[in-house]
Amino acid sequence: MSELNLPILDLSLLDQGPEAAERFRDELRAATHDVGFFYLTGTGVTPELEARLHGAARDFFALPEEDKLAIENVKSPHFRGYTRIGGERTQGRIDWREQIDIGPEREAITDPAAPDFARLLGPNLWPDAQPELREIVAEWHAELSIVARRLLRAWALALGAAESYFDDHFGEPSTLIKIVRYPGKDDPEPQQGVGAHKDSGVLTLLWVEPGKGGLQVQRDGEWVDAPAVPGAFVVNIGELLEYATQGYLIATNHRVISPRYPDDRISVPFFFNPALDTQLPIIELPAGLAAQARGVTQDPSNPIHSLYGENALKSRLRAHPDVAERWHADLVAARAAAAV
Repeated sequence: MSELNLPILDLSLLDQGPEAAERFRDELRAATHDVGFFYLTGTGVTPELEARLHGAARDFFALPEEDKLAIENVKSPHFRGYTRIGGERTQGRIDWREQIDIGPEREAITDPAAPDFARLLGPNLWPDAQPELREIVAEWHAELSIVARRLLRAWALALGAAESYFDDHFGEPSTLIKIVRYPGKDDPEPQQGVGAHKDSGVLTLLWVEPGKGGLQVQRDGEWVDAPAVPGAFVVNIGELLEYATQGYLIATNHRVISPRYPDDRISVPFFFNPALDTQLPIIELPAGLAAQARGVTQDPSNPIHSLYGENALKSRLRAHPDVAERWHADLVAARAAAAV
């Protein structure tokens, strides 16, 4: 452990010979077994690309309100586009942030026999007033996809599986990029930028604006700060990787506290997950690791599904009730009836 509250791992160790690579895999396994979160350096993502993304994010949020609302997510049945401040919820409470959600460019599926989660597939909404955003996001997506795949291959070996385990079972990845701005609040008590939650998929790579704090991770029942570290991503695993390892790896609660007004904060999480119709098989862990598996977290209000599409749909319907009511009232009603 470093003086920070989370471990720091260096991905470039994978390029420094067998012993260094094995050390990285050991550190990776330990960090995600013990904490579920860590800082990652040595990714090869350049400061220049980070600066371009940061500038594009700032430019987007500085657009006139009508330009942002032209791509508001209530216009997208696929939960894409801009969410105004207060338009998203975590555990039923309003999150104090604005954002744009960007997923894989797909044609919408109109087949009525398609599974419910197929409704998440479709085109993005891009701002006409900022055409360069699409190119920068595509470059970011490509670079972080490389980092994500390297991590997954390292995890596979660290867990006693073949290096290609996740490649073989992932299908075409379901990715999501959220470009987020947390406005400052002047309330006397810390406010919910985003409420406590676990990510629903496999892997999250989070870029945080340099010099900014607010992210907190739950460790041993306490909330600890995870401020930005220059040149590092914050990495955490999601519920699906906890499921695939039967709790040997742990998905961890985290939240963001709003900055103090007049400060604000930009962050860009990148979610790298399997195809929506993919069910990750349970990994057959070596006996020594299997003995340390804690089982999958059981929360009746937030069940972990083995099929990624079910996890993703569950999260989106809860987080964006206005989109859900406008486009998916049948799903909302069906889930409400099932809960009775």
